[in-house]
Amino acid sequence: MARYTNPVCRLCRREGTKLFLKGERCFTDKCAIERRNYAPGQHGQGRRRKISEYAVQLREKQRLKRMYGLLEKQFKRYFTMAEKSRDVTGEALLTFLERRLDNMVYRLGLAGSRAQARQLIRHGHFAVNGGKVNIPSYLTSEGDEISVVEKSKGKQVFAEALGLAQRHETVSWLELNADALSGKVVRIPVREELPLAVNERLVVELYSK
Repeated sequence: MARYTNPVCRLCRREGTKLFLKGERCFTDKCAIERRNYAPGQHGQGRRRKISEYAVQLREKQRLKRMYGLLEKQFKRYFTMAEKSRDVTGEALLTFLERRLDNMVYRLGLAGSRAQARQLIRHGHFAVNGGKVNIPSYLTSEGDEISVVEKSKGKQVFAEALGLAQRHETVSWLELNADALSGKVVRIPVREELPLAVNERLVVELYSK
């Protein structure tokens, strides 16, 4: 399965904002944005040229795609699904991305980052409604219960993740039971509830060209 294997801090620098791809490091002075808040490469600190409309749209798409840790083909698949839905395309796109199991595990605070959540899910540490699921892209639904499987509950990684989660912005559509290392999808969030500093309309405009 294809995946991004290069340093992820350069992605935050390229987008000019924290994408929270490195877990605890993102909350320290070691964060790349705190140390070098300019684009990577030898021309990163050079004089900026006028940005075209296409470039603005592209950067917004790249920011959203990288935030959720997706490659282009995966991201385009979600956009196609959003186009076919009955909801507003941009809002439907964000909803599909939020419903991914790796994102839900991260939002619950059971993983320090979406990348760590993907790894833990692939290794079989999570179950949905009592059945083990090892597919990070699994789309959760309202009422689903996400839990750490019994044999994995003693792992230190979950205690560390819960400690780090206290620095995150809490979300109202999930309920966490920290003692049981489980959580419930109370409802599927609407756009106004999503703590995302992105303009999904620009992504829709880009793909509509």
